[in-house]
Amino acid sequence: MPLINTQYDSIMRGYARRQARSRQELEERLERIHREIPELSALEEQITACQAEKVRAAVSQNRELSAELEERLTQLFEGRAELLAEHGLSLSDLEPVYTCPDCRDTGYIGEEKCHCFLQAEIDLLYHQSHLKEILEKENFHTFSYSWYEGEDREIMRRCVMDARMFIENFDSSFQNLLLLGAVGTGKTFLSNCIAKELMDTCHSVVYLTAFQLFELLSRAAFGSEKQNRSYQQTYPYIFDCDLLIIDDLGTELPNSFTVSQFFLCINERILRKKSTLISSNLDMEALRNIYSERALSRIISCYTIRQLPGSDIRIKKKLKPGRPAS
Repeated sequence: MPLINTQYDSIMRGYARRQARSRQELEERLERIHREIPELSALEEQITACQAEKVRAAVSQNRELSAELEERLTQLFEGRAELLAEHGLSLSDLEPVYTCPDCRDTGYIGEEKCHCFLQAEIDLLYHQSHLKEILEKENFHTFSYSWYEGEDREIMRRCVMDARMFIENFDSSFQNLLLLGAVGTGKTFLSNCIAKELMDTCHSVVYLTAFQLFELLSRAAFGSEKQNRSYQQTYPYIFDCDLLIIDDLGTELPNSFTVSQFFLCINERILRKKSTLISSNLDMEALRNIYSERALSRIISCYTIRQLPGSDIRIKKKLKPGRPAS
């Protein structure tokens, strides 16, 4: 998803601060060098004058003079390098020091975003999604099958494999995912694993519990003018982010508003070809009874549905702390 204006401006302000800091450091360094090597200023004045004369010679097409000035410039450059070396310096000390030498702290190489800009996007998206601390603890590297036994373990391995395929094919095929299962079977953990992998490859991910999603939509529809303005900033995230995660669907207090807004949300994202991941403790029949046949029909036709096995892992962790991973 392209960054919205406020996100882009935030990143570019960071580059502007880098450039300003680099210029200030260069000015201070040059002032110190010229103070320590007074003859350097005179030498650089000669270089500047010779370069200007060379330009005039080129304009007048005086090839003989141009050749002489080129040779003179070479001598001056060599003299400057030798002078700097005598004081333990090099030509690089006369140049700005960039945080990213590849783009010179502009964020772009030609018309393409630099790798440092892409990393800035990732950092910003992590920060704004409030997921960073959670994802450091809940990811594929920390995922353990040791809490699943027998057939449940094999079923969970297939679910994780499906999650990895979801990530691998994310950019090449439009897909959505519905994770079902009892409380504590790892639905949110697996959702976070997917979120981290996608955010690490510079995809925008928005995580909302069902309660948060419907509260947001409700305030937009019925809230004050100030709340409506706030919603206008959040609206693009809900419908345009690369992946929207709706966690714990069915735990909110359902009513006609939430039912209609749920269909609006999933249907709009399907039309925009934007992926959605939903997790719920309810089964398909319960979801159908709450959110209507129409909504479930869209999910069945456009979502991969996976049932996570097992019982509440959180209780198991309380009873058997420190259980080894496998």
